[in-house]
Amino acid sequence: METSLSYSSIEDLQLLSWDNAPKYCVQLSFPGGTVLLQAANSYLRDQWFHSLQWKKKIYKYRKVLNNPSRWDVVLKEIRALVDMALTSPLQDESIHQAPLHIISTLLAENSNLSTQDHENIIVAIAPLLENNHPPPDLCEFFCKHCRERPRSMVVIEVFTPVVQRILKHNMDFGKCPRLRLFTQEYILALNELNAGMEVVKKFVHSMHGPTGQCPHPRVLPNLVAVCLAAIYSCYEEFINSRDNSPSLKEIRNGCQQQNDRKPPMPLRLLRPDPSLPQPTPPTPSIPISSPTPCLPLSPPPSVVNSSEILVELERNNSANTRQKEGPSGGDSEPNLIDCLLVSPAVNTLSIQLPAQADRVLGCFALILKMLSDYDDWRPALASLLQPIPFPKEALAHTKFTKELKYVIQRFAEDPRQEVTNCMCMPVHVHSCLLSVRSGKDGWFQLYSPGGVACDDDGELFASMVHILMGSCYKTKKFLLSLAENKLGPCMLLALRGNQTMVEILCLMLEYNIIDNKDTQLQIISTLESTQVGLRMYEQLCDRQRELKALQRKGGPTRLTLPSKSTDADLARLLSSGSFGNLENLSLAFTNVTSACAEQLIKLPSLKQLNLWSTQFGDAGLRLLSEHLACLQVLNLCETPVTDAGLLALSSMKSLCSLNMNSTKLTADTYEDLKAKLPNLKDVDVRYTEAW
Repeated sequence: METSLSYSSIEDLQLLSWDNAPKYCVQLSFPGGTVLLQAANSYLRDQWFHSLQWKKKIYKYRKVLNNPSRWDVVLKEIRALVDMALTSPLQDESIHQAPLHIISTLLAENSNLSTQDHENIIVAIAPLLENNHPPPDLCEFFCKHCRERPRSMVVIEVFTPVVQRILKHNMDFGKCPRLRLFTQEYILALNELNAGMEVVKKFVHSMHGPTGQCPHPRVLPNLVAVCLAAIYSCYEEFINSRDNSPSLKEIRNGCQQQNDRKPPMPLRLLRPDPSLPQPTPPTPSIPISSPTPCLPLSPPPSVVNSSEILVELERNNSANTRQKEGPSGGDSEPNLIDCLLVSPAVNTLSIQLPAQADRVLGCFALILKMLSDYDDWRPALASLLQPIPFPKEALAHTKFTKELKYVIQRFAEDPRQEVTNCMCMPVHVHSCLLSVRSGKDGWFQLYSPGGVACDDDGELFASMVHILMGSCYKTKKFLLSLAENKLGPCMLLALRGNQTMVEILCLMLEYNIIDNKDTQLQIISTLESTQVGLRMYEQLCDRQRELKALQRKGGPTRLTLPSKSTDADLARLLSSGSFGNLENLSLAFTNVTSACAEQLIKLPSLKQLNLWSTQFGDAGLRLLSEHLACLQVLNLCETPVTDAGLLALSSMKSLCSLNMNSTKLTADTYEDLKAKLPNLKDVDVRYTEAW
């Protein structure tokens, strides 16, 4: 045993079973003699025996299949190899993977096989694929078969369980991109069948399952990854064929143009070039009875050409752009809409996809629409699509944005305020319409009037605003962003009688969002121009008069409501006189809920608030955090508040005493509050996770 013995040189292998033979021995026969291997027990001896036997056979099959002569013999050897792997008592991943790699190498080196040979080999190795992912070269072979024979029964009978296993168990397509490509080609093969998208729909439904909750958490992320890659591939040839088109990396990093790139038109067309013919559509404005000048409003998107959209976006986003510019004067990263405008190669009218790419786009866009129809998948889908993971060419393509509009509508129409995704994390479906972080654009910006994807008169925009106002706790901040960037569209839709926009304009006046007096007068005139606007403006005036009466100096400094009092009782009490001096309010052991926050924010001098053992929740805390910045003492003992609402208290810098006894406070939130509330001295966290 001075030199090693190769597995391929083993001639025979057997267990010693005669009488008086050495115990637990395996006999190996070589050309030059015999070797006995003795194990410590029978289990280890059997492990050695089956391992050596498998190794000996795998070398034999590798040698035979590396030099194929007749394909009928090769097919017979492949079937024997598969049977050997399936019947082996060894439990190891390599037992099934090694035969697959041998067959994969064989196919890679022999690409001129007939179609019948393709199918015979696929059917032969099918049993090995039931519990194993195909290796990369085998995925290439499968992709080729899906492209060349999409109507083959092999696609349905053999590939379906393989793709189902990939979608259920794959953890990262980045490590095995050919698995993703195979899944993509399989779905396209299904789309080529007679029933077309009906077969694809049935496949997606089979992946979700018949119940209301999909039992496999990896299916949705994997399906979305396949869809995103397929949609990108539709525009890849278009992107690469344009010399002046910035790369995706350039677009993501700020749209800086290369020195050698010569744009065929100015980057910002703020004034029309007198040498160029320009259309002159009339610019509508809101009729106003006062002599103050009117702010021009953008016309409906259907009558605005590309240069007008460019100018309108520049005007609407000017205030926002000034805010984004840092001390250096403008070196911050531009948003996605700016990227689309800067790139002169992107034009919604010039994108013409080839017929095959158009079919691929239609197929995978429809899959995204199907995924958004499942209630349990919608929150996670919204989170995955929130960063807008599509190339700029897709967002400039009218057909794609029209298809995707259905998905965004489903997000906006979701009735749930907060749900738990497949990772057991709370998700606000509606907040995913907004950008991932400050300074970036989201779906809300893209599908709002003036946005590159807007193809209606603002119906989707109004729907998104309505749902965001109901679910977004930073209402005042959201109103500020609307006033800065989308005031024109809001006023135009309010002028056309949209009730949501009428409410938005009334809230802007009520919360003093608009400082400019001329703009305030124009908003008032807009409200007075419709019956619904006039009615809501009159109600606003009545509320303002009541608020002034409530906030007049006078009345008690301390007030305690009787137990069992309700929200209506509190509202009735506060409407009965002046409470401008009220500093201490106790609602302990009453039946008030978060709805009473609408009344509490009207108390300008309130410094101490006791909500012990009430039903006051997260929504109320969010509203208090926006309006009661001077609150110093807050008692939330035995209330149903959670981290979602308690985190909003970090903006109340005047808090010095906070009782969160017996709430759902967690340790992380407690540490966050301590770090962000410098004046907090007295804290009660007994009977919480942070205790």
